[in-house]
Amino acid sequence: MIRSGFACRYKVLAAGTRSIVAYVIPGDICDLNVALLGAVDHSIGTIGACDVVSIPRQVLDDLTGNHPTLNRALRWASLVDEAIQREWIVNLGRHPAERKVAHLLCEFLCRLQAVGLAGRDNYELPLRQSDLGDATGMSSVHVNRTLQKLRGSGLVRLKGKYVSFPDVEALQAFAQFDPSYLHRSPGGVDDAPLRRR
Repeated sequence: MIRSGFACRYKVLAAGTRSIVAYVIPGDICDLNVALLGAVDHSIGTIGACDVVSIPRQVLDDLTGNHPTLNRALRWASLVDEAIQREWIVNLGRHPAERKVAHLLCEFLCRLQAVGLAGRDNYELPLRQSDLGDATGMSSVHVNRTLQKLRGSGLVRLKGKYVSFPDVEALQAFAQFDPSYLHRSPGGVDDAPLRRR
């Protein structure tokens, strides 16, 4: 489980390029079902400094077997991960560059708010442009141009590792971002004990 920092799930292609298939933020479990499969079909890497806690399989089995509420929360977390993957597929396959990046920035805002790491309209984003590119299928140069367009349109402000949004609703509308796939409530994050506030 990630306690602090960012990590990602990724695959390395034959040409040596990296494709990020998910971001893992504080409160997320890197791969809940690895023990069932025996191996993972992807890699997990940190982005900068990360504090990670290892949960032995026997402990997890005991907790989920004896604590139905925890078992439900872990099942919920897995279902949200699947929903995020579906949203990413649509975002990558159907949206132009500006909307892809804006959508990802909106997702980070909601996910980081859920764990108390974002304000109403801002957060620290420890990603490089190459990290955003590996998640959106774009080159670093294309990501840079895209961020400049979002900044020029007044949707995004960037200062160092901090990103803010002058009008969150306008950004969400531009990105066609509907946060319902994150299942924050009811029966979502507010009920899930693994997420910090």
